[in-house]
Amino acid sequence: MSIQEHGVLVTGAGRGIGRAIALRLARDGAHVAINDIDPGPAEAVADEVAALGRRSLAVPGDAGDRDSVFGMVEQAARAFGRVHVVVNNAGIAHVKPLTEMEPRELETLFRVNVFGVVYGIQAAAEHMRAHGGGKIINAASIAGHAGFDYLGAYSATKFGVVGLTQAAAKELAPHGITVNSYCPGIVGTDMWELIDDRLGGYLGLPKGEAMKRYAEGITLGRVQTPEDVASFVSYLAGPDSDYMTGQSVMIDGGVVMR
Repeated sequence: MSIQEHGVLVTGAGRGIGRAIALRLARDGAHVAINDIDPGPAEAVADEVAALGRRSLAVPGDAGDRDSVFGMVEQAARAFGRVHVVVNNAGIAHVKPLTEMEPRELETLFRVNVFGVVYGIQAAAEHMRAHGGGKIINAASIAGHAGFDYLGAYSATKFGVVGLTQAAAKELAPHGITVNSYCPGIVGTDMWELIDDRLGGYLGLPKGEAMKRYAEGITLGRVQTPEDVASFVSYLAGPDSDYMTGQSVMIDGGVVMR
């Protein structure tokens, strides 16, 4: 599954799943541009990639801003010569009953999780159409296949990513571009610590108990690691997935089965 010397951009890669993806693709042989809204984490992960012997580039910026996303792809292309893979990983969660969601909260959630993916697809497609194709990989979620209580708006954004993935796959196939998504479950990251804290408040549970309750539904019996997700993204980024497009695949240890 070699992607030796390929240029890759990963958004939201300063921590958690994005960081694990960036490091895994670097170990697979890729040169990696690391985006995060915070320059510090982006630069730290870029240093980790460089330590693996690959070229790296920190591209801080807002993944929910169109001009910023196009700029990230342009910077990566200049650094690596070409961008073969774009991973639209950046995303945020918001825990709140649907009946209490405020316009500002909805706008922020959709701007990052949905608009950011649209902009990532647009920027990647513009570059890849001119360079013989490529792979676009989006972050969806098990919440894109089954709506979760207290995560209703978040679930809606991830259902949106699934739909965007299917539509983009059809539109971009003639240009040699595949589009797929990965759908993680309950992952031991800062995001899930936030979800646990907020859910605990609504459910009257102490810290750690909400995540524990959700984790009881994992068939494989353990909370997912960022590296579990990165291993699957490695497959999506490599040539073994060349005949796969339009798919949003659960990589969740068996929480949601289709």
